[in-house]
Parts: sequence; structure tokens; C-alpha cells
Amino acid sequence: MYETTYHRAGSVSEAAEKMAAAEDGKILGGGQTLLPTMKQRLAAPSDLVDVTKIAEMQGICEGEGTIVIGAATTHAEVAASDLVRQKLPGLAALAGGIGDPAVRHMGTLGGSIANNDPAADYPAALLGLGAAVTTSKRTLAAGDFFTGMFDTALDEDEVVVSVAFPLAAKSAYAKYPNP
Repeated sequence: MYETTYHRAGSVSEAAEKMAAAEDGKILGGGQTLLPTMKQRLAAPSDLVDVTKIAEMQGICEGEGTIVIGAATTHAEVAASDLVRQKLPGLAALAGGIGDPAVRHMGTLGGSIANNDPAADYPAALLGLGAAVTTSKRTLAAGDFFTGMFDTALDEDEVVVSVAFPLAAKSAYAKYPNP
């Protein structure tokens, strides 16, 4: 067994502080990728920083010409949002097609993009829609945020806070469905 220290952050700044102080810290949102890799002993972080209860990382709202989605917002919340379904129906369809219901109710937008798995759906949506990722330190265009497979421009103590999707005249998303 390996030791992991669990922290529940109450704010974005506290999460960033915990990450900066950790030897090998990982952000815990829905845990849909992190926890299985830990179970398989492919990851052994010294610290887990839980961001699921941070208010500024929750929810969906309309900004000036954008829809802003908090990083701790689940796929199910994105799929069910009337605002997203009306303004960016392709994004709602994408979120509704992720994994199975259990994954959709636990997995988060922020976790998906921070992991940048090439099999994930959100990275393509961010790039295709010209989204911007806001972190605890800065705002990056999606094209600058994603740097390679399983790699992003995030610093070790940086936390994804939200994603702003510009409104589009039309949007759709197609993929091979999971049988």
C-alpha cells in the first residue's frame, strides 16, 4: 500500500495552495480516470485535493456571448441544462453520450479536460467551439491549453476553474456510440 493524504478544499486558492505544498498532488473531481489508475497502481499521488464542493467551480451560466461551465460541473448536469441544450445543443448531446449514467453523474468537465485523454469527448468540443479555459492563474484558449496526448499547459499547482464556450450559430457532435 502507499500513503495518500486527502484534502477537501473550500476555495480555488486553497486547492492551489494544497497542490503547491504536495510532493505529488492530484486534483480529485469526479475521479473517473484518477481512481481506476490508482487502483491499478499506475498512479500513487502523495495528496488528493477534492474540489467538488467549491462553489465557484460549480454550475452553468450565460455570459457575454458565452456559456460558462464550472470545472466541477458533471457531464449529467451539462447534458440536462436547458441553457446548454438551447444555445449549444451539440455540447449537450456530447455530454449526454459520455460513458454510462454512473460516469455522467460523477465525471466532471474539468477532470476530463485536465486529463486530456485522446479518447475523451470534451477536448474536441473545446477546440471546435473555440472555448477558453480559466484556471487559478490565467485564461487560455483551448488550442494553447491542450499540448499533447494526456498533457496540458497546467502548472503543477494550477487548478481548472471553468470553461467559457462561445455561442455558435449551430453545433453538433457525432461519434461512434458506445454499445
